[in-house]
Amino acid sequence: MGPVEPGQLIIGMLIAPTAPLPEIEGELVARWGPIALASEEWDFIWTDYYTAEMGPGLRRKFLAFERPIDPAELVPIKKATQALEQAFAVAGPTGPRRTVNLDPGYLTLGQLVLATTKPHQHRLYLGQGIYGEVTLRFQHGTYVPWPWTYPDYRTPDYIGFFNRVRKFHQQQLRGRLEAP
Repeated sequence: MGPVEPGQLIIGMLIAPTAPLPEIEGELVARWGPIALASEEWDFIWTDYYTAEMGPGLRRKFLAFERPIDPAELVPIKKATQALEQAFAVAGPTGPRRTVNLDPGYLTLGQLVLATTKPHQHRLYLGQGIYGEVTLRFQHGTYVPWPWTYPDYRTPDYIGFFNRVRKFHQQQLRGRLEAP
């Protein structure tokens, strides 16, 4: 068996208007190092699933980190992001309300894998209550969705960002292979 391809850590942030974004990003950098690429912020219009807890006016932003990770790190990273979500939660009428939802995953040359706590027929159990989902696959020069891919992850904006991260990842792998 050969070595496992490292992945570029990506964290998708679903951001409430009240979220202290600079503080949240600071905590992410403190844990996983410098950010290589950051997306724009986009309106999150794809579902109202999070509105009851986080309120209206949600935005989506992705961060890709410089340091590649071993895919086996995904479970502890997801557990750490869950703790950060709670650390940045605020008091609400029925309990804590998250101001940010953090969705970690990793990108390789062939796929984007996301971590989730929700089981489903197309997700593999990774341990500690965490599942992995291959959300996008690389085909014909771009990432493409599966039938189960979330609607927002199908958009040209998101896919364009992931393609940029893939180019960065490719450069990192080349540098790693060419290093003495």
